Order: sequence, then structure tokens, then C-alpha cells
Amino acid sequence: MLVFGAFSGLQQFEGKGFFWRLTTYPAAILVLPIVWTLWRKQSPYPFIADILITLPFLIDTTGNALDLYDTIEWWDDANHLVNWGLLAGGAGSLVLRIRIGFWVTMGLVIGFGATTAILWEIAEYFAFIRVSPELNTAYVDTLGDLSLGLAGSVLAGLASGLAARRAYPE
Repeated sequence: MLVFGAFSGLQQFEGKGFFWRLTTYPAAILVLPIVWTLWRKQSPYPFIADILITLPFLIDTTGNALDLYDTIEWWDDANHLVNWGLLAGGAGSLVLRIRIGFWVTMGLVIGFGATTAILWEIAEYFAFIRVSPELNTAYVDTLGDLSLGLAGSVLAGLASGLAARRAYPE
């Protein structure tokens, strides 16, 4: 879908930074398998983390392929909330493996989610916002996206913290 989006010339992919998605999405979803192969061979592979980290990229690409961003008004907002919940939840499932308490787990997961949400918005700006007609409304949209990404991260952080408390009572 990424290759198709980058080179099809279809309207729903125009101005959406699909060349950048084509180059960065595969890299992002390969980080965990590569790191695990290099440093954690003795531990069981974290399949749940891998799925949770990969799903947001699949959801985003599918949403663009089906033209949901341009045809469903709330789609982008839902994606920022849900996708950051999934991404931060993937990080949370990795953090749970180091057996730390509720607050530290929650803080790490929220911090990861907030940081990646900020980096995503910076990347969006450089990939396509600065040269698109969306520039006039980008500030409000970016603030909303950051808020929703943070909210998804907080939910994932809370769930991860509660899972840590349950698995490793202090």
C-alpha cells in the first residue's frame, strides 16, 4: 500500500507525504525486530509489542488508501488518539518486562507517547504541511493532534501502570 500510495498519483495520496511514509514506516516497524535480534536473543520475542507498534502505521496507510482522511471528518482525530494509544501501549508492553512500579511505568509510557507525538507533528510539518494549503489551519490542527496523541499515551500509560501494579505488586 505504501508503494502504491507513493506512486499511484491518486487524489487521496496527493500532498500527504507518501514518499516520506514509504521511507520511514518500514524503518519504524523494523526497529524492534532488529534491536531484539541484536541484543535480546535469549528472551522471548515481544509479539504483542510488535503488533501494537506496527498497527498505527497500517491503520494510517489503510486510512489514506480508503480516502478516509478526506471523507470522514473525525478520522484524523480518531487516528491520533487510537494510534498513540496503540504505539504507547506497545512501548508499555516492553516496559513491563523490566518490572518497575506503577508510576515509573506510567511515566515512561506517557513520555514515550508524548515524545513520538511531537516528533510526528514536526515530521508532518516538514514532509507536507509547510508546502500545502493546510498551512493556514495547521496550528489549530497540530494542537488538536498533539492533545489527542497525549491523551492516547496517557490511557496507554495508565493501562501499563495498572498492569505493572498487578503483575509486580510493590
